[in-house]
Amino acid sequence: MKTVEIYTTPTCPYCHAAKRLLTKKGVAFTEIDVSRDPAVRIAMMERANGRRTVPQIFIGGVPVGGSDDIHALDHAGKLDQMLAD
Repeated sequence: MKTVEIYTTPTCPYCHAAKRLLTKKGVAFTEIDVSRDPAVRIAMMERANGRRTVPQIFIGGVPVGGSDDIHALDHAGKLDQMLAD
């Protein structure tokens, strides 16, 4: 399975929804909290092509967007393909 990184903040309901989906699918992920360090948020924005909102999710280092995006991938049957090695 490819590595999954998710940039979050503790109070973001969309972050919780994305993490719930990944956990339900049995996907291990690295969570990066952007709320405490502005430099981490800037790094996220650079990786996410300027996107500022959380969550920002990366699969195998590729930005896939936020919670709505990952849920749409799952509903379309494409998320499992993206996660596979």
